[in-house]
Amino acid sequence: MLLSLFSNNLLPIFLAAAAGFALGRLLHPDPRTISRLTFFVFSPCLVFKLLTDNDLGGADVLGMFLVAVLVAVLTGLIALAVGRLLRLPRPLLAALVLSAMFGNAGNYGLSLNLFAFGEEGLAFASIYFVASGLMVYTFGIIVASMGNVDLRKSILNLFRFPTLYAVLLALGFNALGGETPLPLTRTIDLFADAAIPTMLILLGLQLERVEWRGRLRALAAANVLRLLVSPLIALGLALALRLQGPAFQAGIAESAMPTAVMVTVLATEFDVEPSFTTAVVTTTTLLSPLTLTPLLAFLIG
Repeated sequence: MLLSLFSNNLLPIFLAAAAGFALGRLLHPDPRTISRLTFFVFSPCLVFKLLTDNDLGGADVLGMFLVAVLVAVLTGLIALAVGRLLRLPRPLLAALVLSAMFGNAGNYGLSLNLFAFGEEGLAFASIYFVASGLMVYTFGIIVASMGNVDLRKSILNLFRFPTLYAVLLALGFNALGGETPLPLTRTIDLFADAAIPTMLILLGLQLERVEWRGRLRALAAANVLRLLVSPLIALGLALALRLQGPAFQAGIAESAMPTAVMVTVLATEFDVEPSFTTAVVTTTTLLSPLTLTPLLAFLIG
């Protein structure tokens, strides 16, 4: 059963990412261009389509937002405590907290939820993805700067996150019972269908550029926090909030994703051990099948 779950739900993700990895090695495309295309065009269309097609209500969206935000905050606080126990220097402590807080809810998470739980699971996962993205551009900047954040920049980055507007528009359409014109619907569908394949190619391109270096104790702590502690926190929250069905499955699965590549971007921008965060991205991604496969067996069974 575990082998079947891995081959049907995780292996396609790794094969698609491997294609991106090979593309990076052979042709050396610029990942930033593809990232921006996904960020500003494909992802907002995917979120809008998922929310309008599945007609999720405000309570569903709020519950998933709460899970995403609380998982990140609680995991980050535990990482802070662990880092202080290990007596990590301040930059490495910030890198550990960032690596533990933010999982790859986009490239990896959306794909996995689609394969494992279908369109409805993907719709809930998209809400988690949006909430996680908002956390990265607010709390992520604060953690990375460790108290030296420019509050104005943090707020502006929040309003630059285009999927936020996609969520608001979709909720408005659902509440009013509106329908988009057919030409616009078909355009949105085309872009939405391109989102996940592009994200997986981008994941491979980003992993191809990872530089392997890291500190063993902090690296082990980051892997345990991201792959084991975070989903346990999500399980407790999902039970407390009484999430059910695809919402329960998507919330826990998204919380178990490996560290997001965006963490390396933040670490580089604020000079907080970018080589360490890239090592965490690599190790958590490679180890994730060992934790996600049994987790899927639990969620599906």
